Amino acid sequence: MNKSTVPHPLPKIAVTGSNGSVGKRVVLRALAHGYRVLGIDHNALSTANDRDLGENFTFLQVDLRNYDETLKALEGCEAILHLAALPRPGDYKVVVHNTNVVMSWNILRAAAELGINRVAQASSVNVLRGLFATEQHFEFFPIDESHPCLPDEPYGLSKVISELQADTIVRRYPDMRVANLRLHWSVPSRAFVQQADVSDEYRRKDLWGYVQEDSAAEAFILAISQPTVKWPSAAESFFIVAPETTFDGETSQLLQEHWPNVPVKAGGITGGAGFFNCSKAKDLLGWEHNPNLI
Repeated sequence: MNKSTVPHPLPKIAVTGSNGSVGKRVVLRALAHGYRVLGIDHNALSTANDRDLGENFTFLQVDLRNYDETLKALEGCEAILHLAALPRPGDYKVVVHNTNVVMSWNILRAAAELGINRVAQASSVNVLRGLFATEQHFEFFPIDESHPCLPDEPYGLSKVISELQADTIVRRYPDMRVANLRLHWSVPSRAFVQQADVSDEYRRKDLWGYVQEDSAAEAFILAISQPTVKWPSAAESFFIVAPETTFDGETSQLLQEHWPNVPVKAGGITGGAGFFNCSKAKDLLGWEHNPNLI
């Protein structure tokens, strides 16, 4: 048998947006878990990733807005971790929305055509009417996946649509499993957020939240590797947020000062606990925030 035809012992996965701040960390986590990793980005390989990552890492520069390019790039992969996106509303017009929506559909449709049944895609806490909204709207705390998604801007809308695309693709391809990971602000550490040059109003709109980037990266690995028998449906969404705020004080103080009319669910929010309930990610993915991953 020709050596090139011998099956490789390690599964091959694709990481789109591999030059991004979280994408880089996902690449490293995937390699640490023993995967062969295909990094995909629209920019040439960045200096943060062009160090020697070993023979299990390869890179392709691909325009994921082009379906044929996307399909060709993903051939031979067993799972996809899709993080490529424009990460904020930009001018609040069309580019961010149209780019993100086309890329997410191209990824999901290519996965279906190629028989790739495990996909984890980066969604966002901005499926809510939060940071980028004209006015924030929260119906209860702590927020879980039952909270309505009512964005008023193109970035959050693009993420809602990507989740609807996942719902659509699994109806037609029922063997597929898609995890929509609703990431908060992904940063190196809680201290980084506390020292960041952002206003108090920015923190309020973002509910004083964050997620440590390596812990966020671990959620992507779990989303394609853990059993899905307990999933209620073939496409599921998960909040991926640290369990505490970046506020140095009691969260009740923030509630009283900023959100006094928002109901708090039974059990409440005690101490410095955050505004998000990530128990679904724990129950179905086995994910818990770990700020000490390396």
